[in-house]
Amino acid sequence: MSTKVPQDNPDQEIDIFQLSKSIGGFFDRINAMIFRSIHFFVRNWIIVLVLIFLGFGLGWFLDSHNKKFENQVIVTPNFGSVDYLYSKINLIESKIIAGDTVFLKNEVGIQNPKSIKKIEIKPIADVYKFIEDKEQNFELIKLMAEVGEVKKVLEDNVTSKNYTFHSISFVTDKITDEKDIVEPLLKYLNSSEYFNALQKIGYKNLEQQIIQNDTIIAQIDQVLNGFSSTVKNGSKNDKLVYYNENTQLNDIIKTKQYLIIDQGKYRLKLVNYDKAIKDINSTLNINSNKITNGNFKFLLPLIFLFIFVLIYIFKKFYRSQLLKAQVK
Repeated sequence: MSTKVPQDNPDQEIDIFQLSKSIGGFFDRINAMIFRSIHFFVRNWIIVLVLIFLGFGLGWFLDSHNKKFENQVIVTPNFGSVDYLYSKINLIESKIIAGDTVFLKNEVGIQNPKSIKKIEIKPIADVYKFIEDKEQNFELIKLMAEVGEVKKVLEDNVTSKNYTFHSISFVTDKITDEKDIVEPLLKYLNSSEYFNALQKIGYKNLEQQIIQNDTIIAQIDQVLNGFSSTVKNGSKNDKLVYYNENTQLNDIIKTKQYLIIDQGKYRLKLVNYDKAIKDINSTLNINSNKITNGNFKFLLPLIFLFIFVLIYIFKKFYRSQLLKAQVK
């Protein structure tokens, strides 16, 4: 029985040779391209250095004159003043765009109005606060959930304005503090005679409600103390009277519990009721995280070099095509 010795396939040898030759050619082209790039920058080193220094100098100038700081003030509008608040912020924004520094300085009270570049207001979405103690809001969310439009409702302009907290954001070109913009802005927002009158009445009414509830709670405590004494001294055989009094006692205790819960909410609300537009917190001088902020001195040299290379490639392409056209 004879066996055949496998023969080498000449086509296979040619394919391997062609593949190795192609790989070698690829690396040769890469090396050639790297060499041409280095040669290009070496040959034009003066222009390259000029562009780098020019870009760095111009970038440094832009960085020093175009700094951006983001600032945020969280407020809560009371007594139905949310639409008033939004209209005032939109008015200030329109004056900033128009460059009306007189209005910003004289009406709003910003002493350096050119430093503020932008201002806007947005609601802070808080669904739980939105439905807290507001059954109609909760029912609205449930209804929208059934048709799959919860997100749309929560982001709707009418709905979002009813959130408790709102964020006033403004951008400045220099470091600021509370006295520069925040305090004058809040003073301006709280300058409405109408809402100031509502604030005084609302604050007084809430104080009276707290006092009245304290009085009722004290009276309930007296009733409870009297009942406790009656139970201790009364006849243990009078089951019917005891049952009736015990049923009334449960209602009284529940009433006291509700009043205590209300008192806690009223006292918390009283803290915010000293102003129509109550400031909650302010965060100032946050460095803008935009890529151009403070990075022009690094970006411009690269941009200048990129443009220079594009011009060179375009000129080379144009000359080669022009030469081909002349040969034809």
